[in-house]
Amino acid sequence: MNTIEQPDWVARSLKSVWHPCTQMQHHETVPLVPVSHGRGAWLYDAQGRRYLDAISSWWVNLFGHANQRINAALKDQLDLLEHAMLAGFTHEPVIRLSEQLAARTNNVLGHCFYASDGASAVEIALKMSFHFWRNSGQTDKREFVCLKGSYHGETIGALAVTDVQLFRDAYGPLLQQAHVVASPDARQAQDGESPADVAHRAAQQLEEMLQQRPGKIAAVIVEPLVQCAAGMAMYDPVYLSELRAICNRHQVHLIADEIAVGCGRTGSFFACEQAAIWPDFLCLSKGISGGYLPLSLVMTRDDIYQGFYDTDVRRGFLHSHSYTGNPLACRAALATLAIFDEDDVINRNKEQATKLGKALAMFASDSRVEHVRQRGMIWACDARTDDPAFSRKFFTAALQHELLLRPIGRTLYLMPPYILDDEETALLAQRTHAVFQQVIGA
Repeated sequence: MNTIEQPDWVARSLKSVWHPCTQMQHHETVPLVPVSHGRGAWLYDAQGRRYLDAISSWWVNLFGHANQRINAALKDQLDLLEHAMLAGFTHEPVIRLSEQLAARTNNVLGHCFYASDGASAVEIALKMSFHFWRNSGQTDKREFVCLKGSYHGETIGALAVTDVQLFRDAYGPLLQQAHVVASPDARQAQDGESPADVAHRAAQQLEEMLQQRPGKIAAVIVEPLVQCAAGMAMYDPVYLSELRAICNRHQVHLIADEIAVGCGRTGSFFACEQAAIWPDFLCLSKGISGGYLPLSLVMTRDDIYQGFYDTDVRRGFLHSHSYTGNPLACRAALATLAIFDEDDVINRNKEQATKLGKALAMFASDSRVEHVRQRGMIWACDARTDDPAFSRKFFTAALQHELLLRPIGRTLYLMPPYILDDEETALLAQRTHAVFQQVIGA
């Protein structure tokens, strides 16, 4: 990578663009990849080299780059309405999207509030929960609970329920501290324990904590089934079932952050479906627009909506974004939902997930990895390494093998678009293992 001539606009990017979650000095030795265009599961750089987008461009791209059906919907919408404020106005795309999403919850979560990014959706859910309890006269309910290793975004409110030491070291003095309870991560199983045992043990700790703070906790927030930024920590659905019951007993809201795990990633459209429960608030972003445009939303129950319904503006929900419910983003989301229905994606993904797991079977017998695991279209394993540079080395080596892969610490994971054919699946598995052998050492 370092010896190949880069277009001049890469150097210009280093001078003018501050890239996210990036130590910019690293790009003095690891050049930026100058993306020119995308087609299907592949990204192409300015020199024509290609990269299989095995992490869906930060978990957002569901049906490939430059998808013809989503493109067509956006082109049509461009000639109708690009944007209008959603305060005092409405439009067909946002209504249709809200109705279709509500229908996927059997109308249990029948109200949608829109924003532009995942962290904002989390902020909205936290504020809604607090404000609901205040409107209900329970003003002491202002504390929140999150899981160990949880990640819910990087705005101030979202960081308060994010248990990542890097962020706490940097921004801790700005944050309202949340209560952190045990994760149900199945990797923590002790001798003789099943994933369900780990989940039950974690749920018991949560209940004990809630018992110590009666009347103080507004909500518990979790990523259902997979804590992604915690190294793809996967857990048994029974945890969600117990969590729902615990929240009911203690009159605490349950917030499901499905920003990364929703939209079919875990094997069902909503991850919560696998535990046969619905939360009080469900946050969506990332894949909901097919990876095309910034869009996020919070779905909630009618009783919570009614808690704000009043003539007094102070009892209304006080939150807004300039691009709330943007028609283009909503139209992209509608096209995405149409693909799910027309192509029977949930059932097709079950077959695709099986193929992906079989193609990666060589990792299960590799003594240099542990905790090989899979939940739907998310596959992961942990490298047995203490090298703090493992992730960056792997990312760089993967590019040389035409792969876009970005490990989390020592966790190697795949979260590809849903459109891989058999040849691409085999190529992804073979080259991922080749990169692993190169980086970890034969």
